[in-house]
Amino acid sequence: MNVTHVRGGVIAVTALVTLAVAGCAADDEPKTSHKSTSTTQPSPTSAPDQPEKSAEEPTAEPLAVAKGQDGFELAVVSAQRDAGGFLTVKGTLKNTADKGRAVPDAVRGNETEVLKHGTSLGGATLVDGLAKKRYYVLRDTDGRPLATSGLSIMPAGKSIDVFMQFPAPPATTTEVSFQLPTFEPATLKLS
Repeated sequence: MNVTHVRGGVIAVTALVTLAVAGCAADDEPKTSHKSTSTTQPSPTSAPDQPEKSAEEPTAEPLAVAKGQDGFELAVVSAQRDAGGFLTVKGTLKNTADKGRAVPDAVRGNETEVLKHGTSLGGATLVDGLAKKRYYVLRDTDGRPLATSGLSIMPAGKSIDVFMQFPAPPATTTEVSFQLPTFEPATLKLS
């Protein structure tokens, strides 16, 4: 075998590896720069398993604030109807106490199907005083509430984004009483 032939092969292989590495690096740059422009930094107040808030989302004045036991507060920031006949209530649950506290188990309500799925906001209800109707948090086919679940101990000052989904009251209903066990009732204006 000729030494020149071997050196030529090594140079060719080296050139191919260099081009391949350079090509990979060139492909990575646009993806990295694109990703960094669309990614937001996690909010220090969001829970690790909660979705991150976008920098474009406006901070809305709460529709209502319900105070609970042991320093818990629930600030309701939206109550929106959708075309499917549902009403989704979103808010922020905060531990205002000076030490960590467990979210009270009572917030899940006392229905057997909901109890077996752990601590959730499944005990929430909406009361339409004029129509004399109460709306419960919806459940899936396994009895799980369509609400924030997996609640446990919250450190002092910690807040998490929460939601609850209900059947939507009629369009003529413009105001309901939001009720969550261990929390004071709060009046919600519906649009």
